[in-house]
Amino acid sequence: MIHKTAIIDSKAKVSSSVKIGPYTVIGPNVEIGDDVIIHSHVNISGNTKIGDGTIIFPFASIGNVPQDLKYKGEDTKLEVGKNNKIREYVTISPGTEGGGGLTKIGDNCLFMISSHIAHDCNVGNNVIIANNVPLGGHVTIEDNVVIGGNSAVQQFTRIGKLAMVGGMTGVLHDVIPYGLSIGNRNYLQGLNLIGLRRANFDNKDILGLIEAYKEIFATKNLKDNLSKLNGAFKENPLVKDVIKFITKDKKRSICTPFNQWYNLTKL
Repeated sequence: MIHKTAIIDSKAKVSSSVKIGPYTVIGPNVEIGDDVIIHSHVNISGNTKIGDGTIIFPFASIGNVPQDLKYKGEDTKLEVGKNNKIREYVTISPGTEGGGGLTKIGDNCLFMISSHIAHDCNVGNNVIIANNVPLGGHVTIEDNVVIGGNSAVQQFTRIGKLAMVGGMTGVLHDVIPYGLSIGNRNYLQGLNLIGLRRANFDNKDILGLIEAYKEIFATKNLKDNLSKLNGAFKENPLVKDVIKFITKDKKRSICTPFNQWYNLTKL
């Protein structure tokens, strides 16, 4: 049954057993398998295939243009397997040319409210992704993985089969099969050297910042470290910005490489 307010392109391939709710929009290159249920206000576009028995809830956005600034409209694909449950406000992007051109979802997965599957991801079978979890581009999730709510998975990360990621975990590193990964990753890992270079800062200033960073965070005593900082570093515009930020608001805590927060009220 297809609601009279649904807009389905005449070129779309939709099984006769599909149920489509009000105000849903389906584009010309979409293919929808048997016994799929699509609730109201869903948008499915692009070169997208939806497998048999999948249920898509209101306000999901499936197959729309990926959030990759390098994407220039190339012909890429999204494949969603069988018997998946895609809850409200879930977004699933197609692939990009730079990532192989395909985002692929396996069978029997549950994507809870407001989760996001970015371009070029490969998600296996029987995966559960809880509320508000974004997967960055090019992420690989193997079979039977569970990712807890409000976690975030960085681009290119791999999570092995039957692994579990606890809620509110920032996943920066690959998780072994059968592993349990938890914890807030919010420590200072280093400098954003790629960002600095892309911004075309002078290489000499970048190298100076690298050396100053080592001194600023040499110990947990930032006040003492700043007082001992080599005077030459203080003429470096990048180092000046760091010092200004640290000392500007003494009521704020500073994230450090020591995986703790430090109160700088006495700085």
